[in-house]
Amino acid sequence: MIPVSVSSRFLYELTTIPNFSERVFCILQQTTISENVGVIERKLELLQKICQILKEDPAVLCVLGLILAIGNYMNGGNRTRGQADGFALDILPKLKDVKSNDNSRNLLSYIVSYYLRHFDENAGKEESTFILPEPQDLFQASQMKFDDFVKDLRKLKKDLLACEVEACKVGQKSLEEHLQPFKDNMEAFISKAKIEHEKLEKKLTEVHGRFLETAAYFCVKPKIGEKEVSPGSFFSIWHEFSSDFKDCWKKQSRLILQERLKEAEDVYKKKKEKTSIIVKPKHESGIKAKLSLLTQ
Repeated sequence: MIPVSVSSRFLYELTTIPNFSERVFCILQQTTISENVGVIERKLELLQKICQILKEDPAVLCVLGLILAIGNYMNGGNRTRGQADGFALDILPKLKDVKSNDNSRNLLSYIVSYYLRHFDENAGKEESTFILPEPQDLFQASQMKFDDFVKDLRKLKKDLLACEVEACKVGQKSLEEHLQPFKDNMEAFISKAKIEHEKLEKKLTEVHGRFLETAAYFCVKPKIGEKEVSPGSFFSIWHEFSSDFKDCWKKQSRLILQERLKEAEDVYKKKKEKTSIIVKPKHESGIKAKLSLLTQ
């Protein structure tokens, strides 16, 4: 008699489970669908958060205002360009290319420095936070396409329907004593997944509209061949600008920190010098002092 290994015995017993293949299919689909729902939800939340920051955050609007004001000042001798009410978004990545006369710094570093020194109370401290969306978030957003979201939700619905069909087969073909806990678990999962899918469809419509509003707010128009502004063309501009801005932010923050440390050292040195001065006691030389010496 040939001995049977534990693993072989286990696999054999699995195959004896009623409607084994249908059950495994549903369990695998449950994991896949849950993961896909989470991925789509996180992407849509990221898009929504970035659009809100770019359009509504006071610090971002302050930086854009500085760029416009400094640009108008630099073009002050030009009646047309020196009195602009706004600027095209594609100017943002080009700010670093505008150099000073001695080539020691660029316009972007000046803007960052000016903002930190005049508008950020925590400049040079740990409490100082980067005001633009993070470059990696903007890069991720630039890779998204709303058509892909539609396809993903369509596939999600298809996978959910297939899972429901296979779960029904198990319910129809299995004996009552073999149904639980599979039946209750699958019914709860399918019901929840349908609600989540419906919410994602509404969320996609909301985020898509929010994105188009944000693009229109910055007067960005679709490229040739595009029906509407795409996340790729819009967020790629912000990604490059945010990356350059963050590099300058770190450098200027370090400079401000060094300045504050030097100021603190100077204050400490002055206090130390004052305490090191020895004050000699005053010797009395009047009549009272002489009389007191005679009486001693």
